[in-house]
Amino acid sequence: MDLLIKNARIVNEDKVYENDLRIRHGRIEHIGNDLDASKHDQIIDASGLVLLPGMIDDQVHFRDPGMTHKADLATESAAAVAGGITSFMDMPNTIPNVLTSEVLEEKYALAAHKAHANYSFYLGAANNNLQEIQRLDPYAACGIKVFMGASTGNMLVDDPKTLEGIFRDAPILVATHCEDTPMIKANEATAREKYGENVPISEHPNIRSEAACVKSSTLALDLARRYNTRLHVLHISTATEANFFQPGPVGNKRITAEACVHFLHFNADDYARLGTLIKCNPAIKTAEDQAGIIQALLEDRLDVIGTDHAPHTLEEKHNRYFEAPSGLPLVQYALLVLLEKYHQGLFTLPFIVRKTSHAVADCFQIAERGYIREGYWADLVLVDLNDETLASNDAVISKCGWTPFAGEVFNSRIHTTIVSGQIAYQNGLVTPGVRGQRLEFLRG
Repeated sequence: MDLLIKNARIVNEDKVYENDLRIRHGRIEHIGNDLDASKHDQIIDASGLVLLPGMIDDQVHFRDPGMTHKADLATESAAAVAGGITSFMDMPNTIPNVLTSEVLEEKYALAAHKAHANYSFYLGAANNNLQEIQRLDPYAACGIKVFMGASTGNMLVDDPKTLEGIFRDAPILVATHCEDTPMIKANEATAREKYGENVPISEHPNIRSEAACVKSSTLALDLARRYNTRLHVLHISTATEANFFQPGPVGNKRITAEACVHFLHFNADDYARLGTLIKCNPAIKTAEDQAGIIQALLEDRLDVIGTDHAPHTLEEKHNRYFEAPSGLPLVQYALLVLLEKYHQGLFTLPFIVRKTSHAVADCFQIAERGYIREGYWADLVLVDLNDETLASNDAVISKCGWTPFAGEVFNSRIHTTIVSGQIAYQNGLVTPGVRGQRLEFLRG
């Protein structure tokens, strides 16, 4: 189906302007004034709406395969397109862990039949799969994920020689989760001495502490500088770490970093209200850390905004501190959270687009996506900035069926999401049968 979007207020490449846009064969064919409709066109009148490049989420945990009682590629990608996310990059700590190219390709085959958005997957690192990393096809994965803090299964990489080998030999971007496990274990022991097994959730940012994050991220930065690694540090949670990174455009950097929406929206004061619902790793920390992360984004020290969407069931989350798993479902409301910063006067629309689309495409060298350009794939979202969205558990599309934003009213609404030229979501409904494409990369 060909699409003609009329009267759009386009936000792209630091400009905001009125224009029409024609989509043909999945790509943006023409951007111009007063484009005429053909007999094959479906017409969307975008009067009063803004047209943005779809958000590219560089970090999600869709739990598929192996943990599909709480999430799967179909349900979570449906939630993503309902939130204006047109592409996602999924993490390797599924069951089985994605530690070989063979398991990686099996996951791609699964997504081809289930994903409503475009997709790519990380190859995971372990203490014993350095050879898999060394021989990885650079076009086969979005990156190599290294858990330098505790993870599931066999994915904590704590052997110094293996870490050096990964940073030395990785053929593509290395994305790190930076927390120091021995420090966390020591903090857990201290908390148990004080509270027994009934540790309050307010201790979470003390257990998964600033010092644990700083020690691990410092190690990652040191290794990257030693070996000239293309490093991307995920989910920065402290103001101290945020200032480790240099300002400037992504294209000029070998070391980049990500902020996540929940670190922009919540701080440690919210544990009293939301408890283990906002337990995540690394931990949501102080209001000062929250302000420091936002400032680092504005200074272009932090380069992209993702979600780290990581759903668990309410039954799982409602356990005591040590038993409650870490992670939040975020994709459905992530873009609306950022648009609240626009309504508050903190972020501009071009800034949001840059951090969620342009910079992500540049960071990962994604081919022909992330921008509204003629010839590029049509990954787009139409947003109504003058309508409201009430976040509620009843409206959640993710399989887990809850959101940490329940009861909040956002001052924008996702109107239409277009994935590779197809209407994947419109006016509250996910389109059955629409499937995303495997992301491709431009790498030398």
